[in-house]
Amino acid sequence: MENGETREALELLSEARFRIFDALVEMPGFAFLAIGRPESSGCYCKVNSYLKEVISILANSFDYVVIDGEAGIEQIQRRVMEKVTHLILVTDQSKKGAQVIATIKQVADELIAYDRIGVIVNRVTNPELVGEFQTPGVEILSFIPADSAFAANDIMGRSVLELPADSLMLKGVQEALQNIDIL
Repeated sequence: MENGETREALELLSEARFRIFDALVEMPGFAFLAIGRPESSGCYCKVNSYLKEVISILANSFDYVVIDGEAGIEQIQRRVMEKVTHLILVTDQSKKGAQVIATIKQVADELIAYDRIGVIVNRVTNPELVGEFQTPGVEILSFIPADSAFAANDIMGRSVLELPADSLMLKGVQEALQNIDIL
């Protein structure tokens, strides 16, 4: 397109759309697409621009699109997502985790549009301290206790989809989705 060859650019876009949908791994009730590239030096501008386009294409084809970004504010600062309905943050039970949640909220308020924001506090080991985990303007969706069933699955290389129905993690995720009106 930079060289004025619009037809070629449109053909590339059609090919890219085909490849995106071809790369989806489909399971009953959901589809999965892993995108990104290994960490390396240099500018991520082109990768992030492409990521925006991929998200836009997928958002029009699914009821829900879940984006699992790296920890921190990078995805928001890069504006990979400019508008989301639910901004769900996941953290651990640390003071640093609470500070990162507050920072993400502040940056999100400036750079993206969202309908609701909430946090899932994961791997909770000390339930007495959960009351200390408050970030103004961020709803606590769920406290998920450390789950030995998940740890065992992880060690054996099993999927989270193979957790037993009474898994603490699954119960916590279900609670979070109910609290944000997705379930």
